[in-house]
Amino acid sequence: MMAQVPEFGRRLTARFNAPASTIQTFAEASFKHGDSKVRPDGVLRVARAGRIWTALIETKTGGNPLKADQVEAYLQVAARHGYETVITLSNDLALTNEHPLQVDKRLLRKVALRHLSWAEVAHEADMLCHHDGVANPVHAWLLSELLHYLRQDNAGCQGFRDMGAAWVPVRNAVTTGTLRLGDRRAMHVAESWEKLIRQLCLRLSGQTGLTIAPVLRKRRDGDASVRRLQTVTSLVETGRMSAEIRIPSAGGPILLEADLRTGQIETTIEISAAARARSLTRVQWLLRQLSEAPPELRIEALTAGHDTDPCDLLKNLIAEPGLLVPDGAEQITSFRLTLSSSMGTKRGTEETGFVRSIDLAMDRFYQEILLVLKPDSTQ
Repeated sequence: MMAQVPEFGRRLTARFNAPASTIQTFAEASFKHGDSKVRPDGVLRVARAGRIWTALIETKTGGNPLKADQVEAYLQVAARHGYETVITLSNDLALTNEHPLQVDKRLLRKVALRHLSWAEVAHEADMLCHHDGVANPVHAWLLSELLHYLRQDNAGCQGFRDMGAAWVPVRNAVTTGTLRLGDRRAMHVAESWEKLIRQLCLRLSGQTGLTIAPVLRKRRDGDASVRRLQTVTSLVETGRMSAEIRIPSAGGPILLEADLRTGQIETTIEISAAARARSLTRVQWLLRQLSEAPPELRIEALTAGHDTDPCDLLKNLIAEPGLLVPDGAEQITSFRLTLSSSMGTKRGTEETGFVRSIDLAMDRFYQEILLVLKPDSTQ
């Protein structure tokens, strides 16, 4: 598909600093390695202006893990033949240019080792099919067929779908209050949480055509180990994991929190109040937009300089908007909207799985809350 659909091939090879030109692909090419032979799943070759860029590819589907000895053999082959890169492709999701495997660093002196997730492949196909477009109609059809295939359960290419073996022990330790900072399993859960959020953003970007990504603050979140330690600390102290997601069409970042103690997922956004003279008018402006929103939506009216502001459920505010009006003369500056849903306890994507419940919670918040909110035209 990369060779047949130029736009798709370029989207993927550009990630690895390949030149922009015609892509040649070869399946299961055989290379001599020691006294035997190795057979990578694929070879990519791009030639332009005298430069030839070549990469070996190793793929895994389903829950099959990448193997360090296999990848190291390909790195040695690539170095011997003067190839630039070895690319691994699996359902694992690399973060901040980290590779899922630990390999002998001496093998990386001449050859780059890069990783790609099936979720990222599907994301690029989705963006081209439904948002950015493909010049040739036949190519567009081919790409849509690939996307359809990647989404089939039997293909084993759905991306990150499992919180890992550490999930249940850590969840139970949070419930019993026995989780401690030194628990290495908690760090594995924090890493899985980060991958889940990253994949969630990829999927939403493909669906909406928007650039959706986790919010990373340079001072606090620049280092992956620091971010994960913060998640572990939050699990120990509050039983919660959280992440902020930036959606360009939303008024601000969306806070996604999973509370392992209560078994609830909360999605929250804070939006500016309309520039109206009276607080009641500002409340009514918001409620008109949320007339079809879930009745259990929690709304808090925020005022400047106050720690305790009015808060109630949408189902009560529809009948009595005044419940959200502050007692004093303070004006409402913004509203905080929070939607809760049940958290799956199992580690995967089944009906009662945690990964599935996170996807459903975010999809529901986007469809039923974010899409109906409109900024105040007078601001």
